[in-house]
Amino acid sequence: MQAEIMYRPSYSMAVVNLSPHEEIRVESGAMVSMTEGMQLQSRMEGGLLRSLGRSILGSESFFLNVFQAPAGGGQINLAPALPGDMMILEMYEESLLVQGGSYVASSLGVEIDTTWGGARTFFASEGLIMLRARGSGLLFLSSYGAIHPIDLDVGQRYTVDTGHLVSFTEGMGFSVRSVGGVRSTLFSGEGLVVDLTGPGRVYMQTRSEDAFLAWLAPNLPQDSDSER
Repeated sequence: MQAEIMYRPSYSMAVVNLSPHEEIRVESGAMVSMTEGMQLQSRMEGGLLRSLGRSILGSESFFLNVFQAPAGGGQINLAPALPGDMMILEMYEESLLVQGGSYVASSLGVEIDTTWGGARTFFASEGLIMLRARGSGLLFLSSYGAIHPIDLDVGQRYTVDTGHLVSFTEGMGFSVRSVGGVRSTLFSGEGLVVDLTGPGRVYMQTRSEDAFLAWLAPNLPQDSDSER
């Protein structure tokens, strides 16, 4: 499997070339186009319970699409729903925690899981739901805005707004908290943050969907306005 990202960072698209009969797991709705002869199967990856967990807890599709190239190989183009960047991570028996909604695709050697032990810490925090990607192969992730990586040394602490978190190395120390007290959380425009402790790498996105929706909602026409 060979892949590259085009049109970054605003409207990125992944171009993936597959060897004969090679397969790629793709999030529902992420396929843009493909060459002739590509075969599609929709599967409940990991069985019923894991598929339910990925769908309900991880904000991902219940079914994942697996595309297989024909005997002569094939090409598939992938893109997320929102404008922004994409990245391809080459994993070697490693594990990353990924913000729900940032997953686009992966090699079959990369397992996507919502049942990892630290899940309840995140699931209890509104606005931050994480998946675990582990194994070997290519992992395709997307962001709203550009992607900004940060490498943390041993013991180094770093705070990221939950709306800007894309992924980080599993094994890093983390804790989720609100910014200030209830009053600050409600009126400062800030909400939940994650305190991360190195060593490891953190991937952030330069824009926040929640912040955009908070700006957009008051500017939408009201029913009374539309009737005039």
